Amino acid sequence: MVSNTGSNPTGDKYEAQSMADLKKYGGYIIAVILLALAGYFGWQYWQNRTVSVDTVAADEYAAVQELNDKVNLAKQNPDLEATALEADKAALAEQIDALVATHPNSVYAWQALVLKARQQADAEDYDGASTSLKQALSVANDDAGLKALTQLRYAATLLAAGKVDEALSEASHEVPNAFDATKQELLGDIYLTQGKQEDAIRAYENAWSLLIKREEERAILRLKIESLGVVPEQVPDKPELIASQASTVGSLVTEEVTPEQPVEIDASTVTVQSESTGEAETEEASEIQ
Repeated sequence: MVSNTGSNPTGDKYEAQSMADLKKYGGYIIAVILLALAGYFGWQYWQNRTVSVDTVAADEYAAVQELNDKVNLAKQNPDLEATALEADKAALAEQIDALVATHPNSVYAWQALVLKARQQADAEDYDGASTSLKQALSVANDDAGLKALTQLRYAATLLAAGKVDEALSEASHEVPNAFDATKQELLGDIYLTQGKQEDAIRAYENAWSLLIKREEERAILRLKIESLGVVPEQVPDKPELIASQASTVGSLVTEEVTPEQPVEIDASTVTVQSESTGEAETEEASEIQ
């Protein structure tokens, strides 16, 4: 066997050219690799940090909601010392402010501000409630449904605070179809405060006609209309609702109910069907007045 131990001029020349190219472009290649790695790990860090932030915000809001529930229960206890209740209210406001400061653009900040406004409205601090809702409005700008709900609540608190012209301006903004009835009812309240009875009747009737199409009854709105000397159209009963109620009543009659098995019916939450999202949304805008 004959081995070739001599050098290959062509191979040596190619290898020398390759080394020269590597030296020339090596820095660029390494930079590209480093950028790719930085992008990948940066993306991983951002994802992990986002999840972490959302988790922290959720935990902070859960604590806020727990304290809010405690305050609401304390309000119903006449034997509780006023100083203890005031301390819990102050702690709740402090927790909400801390959450909003830490996560200002999160949905948890919006929820916390709405809770704060509700507490302020319950205490008849409508100026404070309107300030909180105005801040919540800036958080809800990217969501049409949240923005509309906040806008209407904001207008309602302005009206309750006696700022009628500002309330009219805020209530006049366009809203998704699901909130039109609430908007028209609120406009009716504003017109009535201004002494414009005909405009109030027209707005109330607009709200009622929208509810008729949804086959939805609002007892308070009916009373408002009737108090102005107008008899509103009867809301048609839903056949499926009647059947469901009949079935429920029948089951309650035939089922044996013992003291250990009480039947409780919670009617504290009223919802409307959102035409913009297709989901049920809690309708509370008209309650903050």
